Amino acid sequence: MNTDTPTQNPDSDPAIAAAADLHDLPQSPPKDCPPESHSNAAGNRRGYGGRAVAALLLVMVLMLVWRRVSGHAVTVSSSTVVSGPQPVAVVQIKREDLFQEVIRPADFRPYLEVELHAKVSGYVQEMNVDFGDRVKAGQLLATLEVPELTNELDRAIAARKKAEADHGDAHRLFTRLTKVNQERPNLVTQQDVDSAEAKDLSTDASILGATAEVERYQTLMVYTRITAPFDGVVTARYADPGALIQAGTSSDTQSRPLVRVSDNYRLRLDVPVDVPYAKDIHLGDQVEVRVESLGGKTFFGKIRRTMGRVAEDTRTLTTEVEVENANLELVPGMYARVVLKVDPHLGALAVPIEAVSVGSRPTVFVVDADGGVEERPVTLGVETPTRFEVLSGLKEKDLVVIGHPGRLHPGQKVQAKLIDSSAQP
Repeated sequence: MNTDTPTQNPDSDPAIAAAADLHDLPQSPPKDCPPESHSNAAGNRRGYGGRAVAALLLVMVLMLVWRRVSGHAVTVSSSTVVSGPQPVAVVQIKREDLFQEVIRPADFRPYLEVELHAKVSGYVQEMNVDFGDRVKAGQLLATLEVPELTNELDRAIAARKKAEADHGDAHRLFTRLTKVNQERPNLVTQQDVDSAEAKDLSTDASILGATAEVERYQTLMVYTRITAPFDGVVTARYADPGALIQAGTSSDTQSRPLVRVSDNYRLRLDVPVDVPYAKDIHLGDQVEVRVESLGGKTFFGKIRRTMGRVAEDTRTLTTEVEVENANLELVPGMYARVVLKVDPHLGALAVPIEAVSVGSRPTVFVVDADGGVEERPVTLGVETPTRFEVLSGLKEKDLVVIGHPGRLHPGQKVQAKLIDSSAQP
């Protein structure tokens, strides 16, 4: 086995070269030199030693500088190798339906709302609900106590029983006389038969009258039970147990309601629409409703009806929008902003706003099939909160840069990253 150590080129390392220079320095004088020579030799050695230390320090500094410069060169070289075409986000141009947005203020109000009065006067016996309670149609809300009405009903029932008894007696008499007259003619005068028949008919009519009176008081007794006319929420309570409630048929100064019930599961918005946009209002169209008091949350409603004429004082068309509110998140009285879509541009070429450099001459950056960037001027039409209509300068399926096109320049090679334009706001 070859054990020879490979030789190293002295010129390849500055440290070796410096050691070689030190080896070539003059050595100490011989011992048989005169004292003066020794003194001169010592001085020479001190001079040579100082120059050697300075040379060594210089070599070390040169080595550090050489290594740093070499490392920087490697770093620059490696970064140059790794870098490539800059990735950019692009969207594909396509046709969309664009609208101008007109925002109008409105207040929510219940779809249905009613204050429930009593049909009969009486004392509040029970109040089964309070404000804020959710109720179902037909649910018992309050009960009135009307003692005199109960007595009247009992009297009417007794009168009906008496009428039924009188009719039974009269009917039996008429039946007997009729039978006798048939079996033994001329035994009973015809006048007696006719009188018995008339009494039979009159007592039968008395039963009908007594029955109607009973039903009348029974109906009034039903009015002592106040029930919910529809599903909703109790939004006000006006009476407590023991309070005297006047009949709702009396004057407004004497009567007062027991409760107020509102159908908050569906709400209405009355929106004033300016005359120029009235032509764009269509029944059934969906509109966007933004509620700032709920953090700007967006709801959706539908146009259900319009007033049919323009108000002369405001020159607006009142339009009603209905909004479903199944979870009662919305509350009547809340302020809302209704977004109406008017001035439609159907099938227009649309480009995201952030892709356009707006100035004296709007431009966009287009990426061609080879990845090259082209700055192209465009002519813009209608503007929506997120889109521009492009009248000229682009065509369908063009790839347009979005984000920060100012960092690009024409002719630059890029790597296009396609983004779904429908995911853009």
